[in-house]
Formats: sequence, C-alpha cells, structure tokens
Amino acid sequence: MDLRDELVAFLPSLRAFAISLCGNPDVADDLVQDTVERAWRARDRFEPGTNVHAWLFTILRNAFLSRCRKAGREIDDPEGIHAGRIATPAAQEAWLDLADLRRALAELSVELREAILLVGAEGLSYQEAAEIMGCPLGTAKSRVCRARAHLAAILGVVPIEEVGPGTALCAA
Repeated sequence: MDLRDELVAFLPSLRAFAISLCGNPDVADDLVQDTVERAWRARDRFEPGTNVHAWLFTILRNAFLSRCRKAGREIDDPEGIHAGRIATPAAQEAWLDLADLRRALAELSVELREAILLVGAEGLSYQEAAEIMGCPLGTAKSRVCRARAHLAAILGVVPIEEVGPGTALCAA
C-alpha cells in the first residue's frame, strides 16, 4: 500500500484522535486537513517501512500544539474593538512633520533658530536662554515669539495660539 492509500485509510483514526485532543469536531476536521497537508508536503521525508500511523499521529499532535500556542497569543475580536484600541498611528506622518519642521527651522535666522531651540527643544527658561545667547531677557522672549510666529507661518499653522504662548506673552 502506498503512502496516499495509507493516508486515506487512516483518516478516521486521525479524526478520532483530533476530536479527543480538541473536543470540537469542526476544529478536529481542520486539524486533520492540516495534518494531511503537512504529511503530503513532507512525503519525501517519510521512510518506507516505518510506522506511517505513528508519523501521522506525531504530525497531528504537533499541529495541535502549534494551534494551542498560537491561540494563547490571540484573542477573539470579531468586531475589531480591541484592535481599534491598540492600533498604532502610522509613523510616516510624524517623519514628514519632522522633515517639515527641520526645513522651516532652516529658514529662520540664526538668532531666532537659536532662541526657539533653546526654549522649545531644550526646555530652558527664557532667563537661561538669554544668558546663553548673551542678550537681555526681553530680547530672548521676543526672539522666541518671533521664531514661533515665523514657524507657524512657514508650516501653515493657524492660529498662532496653538503653537506657543498667546499674543499677550509675545507682546511682553
């Protein structure tokens, strides 16, 4: 009897074993089908004269254990509610925004770029930035305010209040 005939003849035993493992006839049928597919793909590795039934039972058992491990990592989410909560926004937009910001920063004068980077990116206070730039506090605040306004204009962000401090602080 060749391997194909033995596979067909052994299907009822495989199905019974699969049902005993998983307890669900529908899942067992899928498991048997998976087993037969795996066995057929690996038929060149089967050694004639060895126990084909043990070989098939081993394939079925390994397929069952693989499904169990996979099921342990998955959750049932037919409505997509869980997936919707853990979805990660696309990173491409962030990279494009960063590229736009770099381009806009390059268009600022050295004084304005230095001021906005010290206060905005480094998180320094206006006083600390003024000391580093060697200018009065009011000049540092003015540079930061003008830099924000220029960046907002270059990037098309309106109104400016969404970018930084309000107009009252910029006036100071």
